[in-house]
Amino acid sequence: MTEAAPLAVHMRGIHKRFGAVNANVDVSLTVRAGTVHGLVGENGAGKSTLMSVLYGFYQAEAGAISVFGQEAEILNADDAIARGIGMVHQHFMLVDTLSALENVMLGAEPHWLLQRATAQVRGKLEALMQSTGLHVQLDALVADLPVGDRQRLEILKTLYRGAKVLILDEPTAVLTPQETLQLFAVLKGLRDQGTTIILITHKLKEVMGLCDFVTVMRAGRVVQELPIASASIEGLAESMVGRKVHMGRVEGAIHPSGEVLLRAGKLAVRDALQVQRLSGVSLQLRAGEIVGIAGVSGNGQSELLDVLSGLLTPSEGELSVCGQAFTASHWLDPQTARSLGLAHVPEDRHARALVMDFGAWESAVLGYENLPAYSHGPWMRVDAMHQATADMMERFDVRPRDSALLSSKFSGGNQQKLVLARELGQAPKVLLVGQPTRGVDIGAIEFIYSQLRAMRDAGCAVLVVSSELDEILALSDRVIVMNQGRIAGELAIADCTEAGLGLLMTGASQ
Repeated sequence: MTEAAPLAVHMRGIHKRFGAVNANVDVSLTVRAGTVHGLVGENGAGKSTLMSVLYGFYQAEAGAISVFGQEAEILNADDAIARGIGMVHQHFMLVDTLSALENVMLGAEPHWLLQRATAQVRGKLEALMQSTGLHVQLDALVADLPVGDRQRLEILKTLYRGAKVLILDEPTAVLTPQETLQLFAVLKGLRDQGTTIILITHKLKEVMGLCDFVTVMRAGRVVQELPIASASIEGLAESMVGRKVHMGRVEGAIHPSGEVLLRAGKLAVRDALQVQRLSGVSLQLRAGEIVGIAGVSGNGQSELLDVLSGLLTPSEGELSVCGQAFTASHWLDPQTARSLGLAHVPEDRHARALVMDFGAWESAVLGYENLPAYSHGPWMRVDAMHQATADMMERFDVRPRDSALLSSKFSGGNQQKLVLARELGQAPKVLLVGQPTRGVDIGAIEFIYSQLRAMRDAGCAVLVVSSELDEILALSDRVIVMNQGRIAGELAIADCTEAGLGLLMTGASQ
């Protein structure tokens, strides 16, 4: 699609303020019809705020919007939907206890007779699935659907409501590489059918591979807008952050590893349905090294993290942490893990690492609230907790610097930095990290990498589980590949290639 294509969306002079914070400052955005338009920037750059203004969640203090050449006053989501705008949020807006079909119908029932309405919706959805390739089991409960199917269901829901402009907020943050490729194929098909797509993402490879145009925001302003043919990953990263960014592996001498701080032997885990999730997994972590766990999501990496951190007891196996031994009949628990110097950054920060309704000062000491620095007998040292949180925010550049702000009010990247600040701040001997940069912007990724390397250089044994192969290659001194709950291979970083790791990940090579 060329720059001569008509505009689907034209936002002009948008200004949005939250208290003293200017989230959008005189922002103008032009999105051409029938294109995929990337919207990139650091956490807090104003991307999601701008799209929330377009979708009617927020009203701007100044500015104007036109949709397909018509001036549009968008006061709420109903106005946006009536204008043909749909939005799929990073955290899905689905009801787990309803079926996929019922989720689509909810609030948009075409008839007061339920049986007739259900038949009409089913027919329309089946036609949509056929034309778009967005196939979902309509009668399955959402709770039983894999993440990729939920993503497709959210897109189907917007298309069912007549969306001609589709806003996707970090659509691949929780998808496997295979699900991401499937989603991209669907999005390209939708674009070719005339749908306009606005893609909010931190992943610049995705922008380069999928988008036709890209807009870069920084500190609430647009700093660059250009066709993708004129863009580069390095140039976009520099525009986003305002300086050159190094994301690759830091070359240098191989880091000598020290004593074994964690040793696991023959770990086995069965889930509630007696499906084997881990089988005979043995590994060791040494002081002064980063060990990466690579693999397609769902191959036992999550269970391994839970077992090693004391959140899950295996059916078989043994574990030694900093010289203390555990067996399946008497397993490690999280409190003991912390006392031994083992820290854990969970894969799911919302479910496992933060209490979203807690203030930042509470989340920043979660699990460590009984330390003498934070409590005296039954009494909490609240002032000390606030001060410690302020220090963490300063060191890890958590924005905004407000220890009283609810954890839910921070962006995903700033939530992640707060969790890392909490766990790294206790100078652990062993650090387990799941998906360290999921949903995190490129500037924060560079910072997180530097912190993990600093922990390694200080003598910590670091284990990183990531679904991003580039991340594993950038961080690791040694890589373990998992497939179907087993270790499929183990390689020194010097022996790793993307192709070779990919074969191990799929079980095609041992």
